[in-house]
Amino acid sequence: MDSAELAHRFNYHPPRTPAVAEAHAAVREQCTQLAGFLDSTVPDGREKAVAMTKVEEAMFWANAAIARQQ
Repeated sequence: MDSAELAHRFNYHPPRTPAVAEAHAAVREQCTQLAGFLDSTVPDGREKAVAMTKVEEAMFWANAAIARQQ
């Protein structure tokens, strides 16, 4: 991996437009809603904890895609 790729992966990518900021907010909102649904529906335990972690990961990767591809 070259240094430009590393910099792109690890640099902060601030929203360049209001639409990009809105896309980030929409991802966070939808993931928060899913997490709330899972929290109120799924019994506590390891499986629920893993599911919540995966929702966090999905939010992270979705926002990374938005930030990196703008």
